[in-house]
Amino acid sequence: MEIPLEMAGERLDKVLAGALPDYSRNRLKAWVEAGAVMVDGKVTKARYLLHGGESIKVFPQEMPEQFAFSPENIPLDVVYEDESIIVVNKPPGLVVHPAAGNWSGTLLNALLFRYPELKMLPRAGIVHRLDKDTSGLMVVARTSHAQTALVRQLQERTVGRRYLAWVWGDAPSQGKVLASVGRDQRDRLKMAVGTPQGKPAATQFRRLTKGSFGESPVALLECRLETGRTHQIRVHLESLGLPLLGDPVYRKKTPGVAKTLVFERQALHAFALSLRHPETHELATWFRLPPQDLLDLMPQVGMGIESLPQEQALLASIQNERQS
Repeated sequence: MEIPLEMAGERLDKVLAGALPDYSRNRLKAWVEAGAVMVDGKVTKARYLLHGGESIKVFPQEMPEQFAFSPENIPLDVVYEDESIIVVNKPPGLVVHPAAGNWSGTLLNALLFRYPELKMLPRAGIVHRLDKDTSGLMVVARTSHAQTALVRQLQERTVGRRYLAWVWGDAPSQGKVLASVGRDQRDRLKMAVGTPQGKPAATQFRRLTKGSFGESPVALLECRLETGRTHQIRVHLESLGLPLLGDPVYRKKTPGVAKTLVFERQALHAFALSLRHPETHELATWFRLPPQDLLDLMPQVGMGIESLPQEQALLASIQNERQS
């Protein structure tokens, strides 16, 4: 396209936005920065001031978000599957759902590859999430009926989710945190307790064992979620002065010795999941021990593998809770 002389002094990105209204300014800017827009045969910047009379050529580019719902051959640790649901053991480092910065390589992409029928369901059947660097069990629906039933159970707080959390500090033997969780008003990448727009949240915990790293006390906690807010366990425990080992975000109260601990993610694993099967209505429970990086962490902080929950004791505990 040719730039009229009366547009002299206008920025390139503004002119493009007016000439190509079907594309967002962010997308057009990305094309300019990628060298896909040429002014008189030369690549320039989005804020370049035009002189009028130039010739502009635009070479439309595919954007990363176009591949957000594309199948990808990513290995999955499938714990259980039937015609209604899938239970997966998510590894640390795997993003659950595509979003800015992670438009591919997600759990959703992996699910679409292995279960193509999921493309017919909202969010490919995903009904809840784990943080990128949190490992553990998740349930995914394979039918619209199952998805509705699972969402209802989550809303009614009847899905049992238990986590293992390794924390800094001298944790009490047990406790419960009742504190709303919402977006941190000073840092939009974080969550915080007691914010004006926060939603009610409840986390129960009990101490499984104690340890130490240097002179700093460490504890292994079993946490039970009554609600499922973003970063809930991380935020709740940090509010008690018990931040997770390795947490790159919530480390305000982390001891100085933490810098010498070799561990690269928040030490959090969703080890148990229980729910009513959408079709049979029977109580189903799945259990998975932590991945190798957490098992390797334990001797570093003076803990033995024997302190981890045992499956039979867990099943008995869940059954007692359901009956009480």
